[in-house]
Amino acid sequence: MKNFRENEIIKLTVSQFAKLHNVNKRTLHYYDEIGIFSPDYKGENGYRYYDYMQGVDFEYIKMLKELNMGLDEIKRYIDNPNEEDFKEIAEIKIKEIDQEIRTLNRRREVLEDKLNKLNKCDDLRKKNSVKVIECEEQKFFYTPFKFEDDDLKQLISHIKDVWTVDEYCKGIGSFISVDKIQRGEFEEYDGLFIEMLDDMESKNTKNTIIKPKGKYICAYHMGDWDTLPDFYDEIVKYAEENNLTLVGYSFEIGMNDFAISDMEDYITQIMIRVEENNINSVK
Repeated sequence: MKNFRENEIIKLTVSQFAKLHNVNKRTLHYYDEIGIFSPDYKGENGYRYYDYMQGVDFEYIKMLKELNMGLDEIKRYIDNPNEEDFKEIAEIKIKEIDQEIRTLNRRREVLEDKLNKLNKCDDLRKKNSVKVIECEEQKFFYTPFKFEDDDLKQLISHIKDVWTVDEYCKGIGSFISVDKIQRGEFEEYDGLFIEMLDDMESKNTKNTIIKPKGKYICAYHMGDWDTLPDFYDEIVKYAEENNLTLVGYSFEIGMNDFAISDMEDYITQIMIRVEENNINSVK
């Protein structure tokens, strides 16, 4: 083994280097062609070889490329590496990485929320459910919208005008006043809402509505929206039987709209704040 020369041991062909760094040979040829990364050695047979230690430089180039840095930017830096340029690149890329982490965390939160809703739906399919629960305060962005024409295209167009996909990805709900519910007026809701996530609180340009902390009737309805008015009759009856007064708004949101093909399987969560009546009071 001692008779082997060291430089022969560390030389790698294009194929060997590509396999070692999990990259396509065509990529190496292209990098060589534009002067970003080239083999260090040329053998007597005319073939070109990479030094094994070039792998460190190549992985650095891969990292910059994976950070969405253009090849022209990478080449400019490689041609003239210096501390100031590296600091600037690092600061910019750290900010971009932080933004990507926030985006991924939000997408994870959205997926977890939808998974939790679907798991809850498994327990609700047998029958409609009505009960009273304690809720913490929640903030929503809202937009007024009339549903009188049932125009789906108009609805989608309106949503895209007022919110971004990132804002409404967790779901879009609707709300209607208790006064309208008690009068049986379901033709015109008060508007649409989306949940205000933590990183949205600084956006003061949008309308906000608060779902106050307190006791709520939490009801789950299964079926098409057309059957909701009849279900609200059941909720009003439940409140009366349990000495509860409905106040404020009813907040509706779909639990499984993203995972069904038949509206008969659609499950709507309904939340209405309630106050306990003083049954001992004398009118």
